[in-house]
Amino acid sequence: MKQALRSELLAILRLAGPLIAAQLAHVLMVFTDTVMMGLLGPAALAGGGLGAASYSFVSIFCVGVIAAVGNLVAIRHGADDRAGVIHLTQNGLWLGWALALGAGLLLWNLGPLLLYFGQAPQSVTGAMQFLSTLVFALPGYLSFMALRGFTSAIGNPGPVMAISIGGALANFVLNYALIEGWLGLPPLGLAGIGLVTALVMNAMALLLAWQLLRGPGAAAYPLLRGLLRPQWRELQELLRLGLPIGGTYAVESGLFAFAALCMGALGSKQLAAHQIAIQSVYVAFMVPVGISYAITFRIGLHYGGGRLLEARRAGRLGIALGATCMFAFAALFWLAPHWVVGLFLDTQAPGYREVVSLAVALLAIAAWFELFDGIQTIAMGAIRGLKDAKTTFLVGLACYWAVGAPLAWTLAFVLGWGAAGVWWGLAGGLACAAVGLSLGFEWKTARLLRPVPQRALPS
Repeated sequence: MKQALRSELLAILRLAGPLIAAQLAHVLMVFTDTVMMGLLGPAALAGGGLGAASYSFVSIFCVGVIAAVGNLVAIRHGADDRAGVIHLTQNGLWLGWALALGAGLLLWNLGPLLLYFGQAPQSVTGAMQFLSTLVFALPGYLSFMALRGFTSAIGNPGPVMAISIGGALANFVLNYALIEGWLGLPPLGLAGIGLVTALVMNAMALLLAWQLLRGPGAAAYPLLRGLLRPQWRELQELLRLGLPIGGTYAVESGLFAFAALCMGALGSKQLAAHQIAIQSVYVAFMVPVGISYAITFRIGLHYGGGRLLEARRAGRLGIALGATCMFAFAALFWLAPHWVVGLFLDTQAPGYREVVSLAVALLAIAAWFELFDGIQTIAMGAIRGLKDAKTTFLVGLACYWAVGAPLAWTLAFVLGWGAAGVWWGLAGGLACAAVGLSLGFEWKTARLLRPVPQRALPS
């Protein structure tokens, strides 16, 4: 038993490590874009931030739908169905391209809607400049995510990590070159930042595709053969699983957008403190996200191979591993909050004193917040590994919007807890999801492991 646990834990770590690194590299790309916007001035930062938030909300739904590729590939790989792996990956690419087209058209025509919701005309102009080039990142981004799901699900996440880190570095260098005008490059402002991201994302997708088509083991999975013939059955299977995953990502993202609106209603200092604390949480959150992907693939592999006990073991190990990692971040937020805040602003500056104090208080709540968020994310991945995304969507919708959002509003505005109330409300919603999804995984595996009653033969 101990040997089996050790073997499974090592398999999870080998898969999760590169995926965590890839997630952190993506965070670095987003951070780089924000820094470059800041160098252009406050107006560019406001407009670019609005565009980035719009892009993030739309793209996160698309990424959720594409997450079904890795999920289903792992199951087919576990069942030793090589043809099924190839067909799902090919149709995952087609699905990604269709989503990129739809999302791109939406974002390209978003200006009137942003104005309708009361955004400042100057900010909307900046947002549309940024989006006018950033939308071209979508085909590469979603293709990369589909191929990432394929290669990670078959146990080869190394290329994903290497290309993601290289992409993050290239994004920084090219952005800085445009800002500084190196080699005679013209200053393209916000459109230039979006263009660099688009170029890097598409290059990353092409590099990953080249590696998968030319690297070791490429002959076992000839992805080009039959690529031009999309198959409706595989597309339907991807959509059945992917749409609830995309919906879950959207409702969770919506909860955090709601929290930001609440903070904005409380005041600019509360919103500034919230931004510092939420960015700290977001970086730490990439660890359980990477583990969650690894758990989805490991459980899918066991589930596809009919090894349900091993699937349950992988899920339990993953949840325990995520909780342990989040305890480490909780300790950091409890013991060194001023150091964390100091990464974002000068904690000794008199003008920032109130913001620093509030951000430190929010990080103390974030310690609990992180624990719940890590557990619910990994439990969600565990259930998806069993080819069930509807349960995660329904539990997420209930916990985020029937518990988290009303609780945050009540504590902040009705009971007068202010910024702390918003964060305790978020923590309450995530705690509800952590408990509900963990119990859901146990119920699901117990149901699958229940012996099927045999019918008595007629005498």
